[in-house]
Amino acid sequence: MSKPALRRTEAVAVEKAVGALLARFGNKVATSQAVREQHGHTTTWIANQPPDAVVFAASTEDVQDTVRICAEHRVPVIPFGTGTSLEGHVNAPFGGVSIDLREMNRVLAVHAEDLDCVIEPGVTRKALNEHLRDQGLFFPLDPGADASLGGMAATRASGTNAVRYGTMKDNVISLKAVLPNGEIMRTAQRAKKSSAGYDLTRLFIGSEGTLGVITELTLKLHGIPEAMSSAVCPFPSVDAACQATIATIQSGIPVARIELMDELQVTACNAYSKLSLAPTPTLFLEFHGSEAGVAEQAERFGEIASEFGGGPSVWTTKAEERTKLWQARHDAYHAVVQLRPGTRPLATDVCVPISRLAEAVAGTQADINEMNLVAPIVGHVGDGNFHVSLLIDMDDEAEIKRAEKFLERLAERALALDGTCTGEHGVGQGKMKYLPKELGEPALVVMRAVKQAIDPHNIMNPGKIVAP
Repeated sequence: MSKPALRRTEAVAVEKAVGALLARFGNKVATSQAVREQHGHTTTWIANQPPDAVVFAASTEDVQDTVRICAEHRVPVIPFGTGTSLEGHVNAPFGGVSIDLREMNRVLAVHAEDLDCVIEPGVTRKALNEHLRDQGLFFPLDPGADASLGGMAATRASGTNAVRYGTMKDNVISLKAVLPNGEIMRTAQRAKKSSAGYDLTRLFIGSEGTLGVITELTLKLHGIPEAMSSAVCPFPSVDAACQATIATIQSGIPVARIELMDELQVTACNAYSKLSLAPTPTLFLEFHGSEAGVAEQAERFGEIASEFGGGPSVWTTKAEERTKLWQARHDAYHAVVQLRPGTRPLATDVCVPISRLAEAVAGTQADINEMNLVAPIVGHVGDGNFHVSLLIDMDDEAEIKRAEKFLERLAERALALDGTCTGEHGVGQGKMKYLPKELGEPALVVMRAVKQAIDPHNIMNPGKIVAP
């Protein structure tokens, strides 16, 4: 059945569901075109597919009631955090109801002695760290956007600190979720480890709202390091920077962040963030630990960098200078957009084993040049993950076709190098087509079986990850 036909058959059910939601929530339900489009995909060239209504949930009970009403009428439910995902996760291809979780933004408990906290899903990473600062604690994961932590868990996000602290799968101890029948499930207790049954926490991390709506998270915390030192280190080529990264990781230096910008990305960041870096491939680095440990790590990195023609590094331990440096890194996407006004940005990522990183990046650069595309590269190269930001003239059909060909090559190269088509952006709609080759049909059969068992009527964020 085609998508338009499916929407027509659901029209009456949607009308009844929205009516019931209005009766239950009143002005917490929005049906205006503008609000609905704000809750469809807006961040790349994937088409916006708005929901039929948006419910602004303020509690777990609100989420439960919304899901129960939608389940009764078999209307799709699409969780919404801050809308910064990049692969169409928040689109409503079959219509339905978006549950906006931004009002569920309370820090429920901080257990400083256990290094964990309990939060609602709408808490953002910046808000959480602001809350924790006075207690000498922090949550290390930092994707470029100030994303909601519920959304970060749903997409298995990470960020610049992942090379040392891991991704969301490593930093969520347990969670609560509203299942498609409206019941609440807790996946684990607060203990640091458990061998009690299936690992339901990991099942829900990265499930992208296709199994349920996350309403509470218990997260690992870390003590703010005694010393932090950040640096920029120029290199003669992207290959040299990648080789230095590989050598650094393989030598066991506990680097907290090691980020790559190619020449074009550095140029964009200089203009947007008012930096004065040399327009050449550059690594951004940070080390955490004691003052002596940080100094030793920086010295060891400098020796490695010089072997590949890198340096000299410019180091700083001043908080304001480090903040400016890393804010520029996080603003890389916005900087790229300014390079070619009037074009549509498309951010994508892949991840490969660290030993294959240089090969993957070199091949990607060759494709960019061959296809005459504007596409800076930036990446969390310490764990083999890099991003490409294409700037596409959507009025140029030939350029669109070249971009599509490039994306295919990028994913295929990553898979050929034992990597993945998505290091941290998730699958959503945009990368579903790569999963059969990456995981194989038996894995997709298992995914479909899990989805069918938990969500037999396919109301939870349908059209994402894997087709029924």
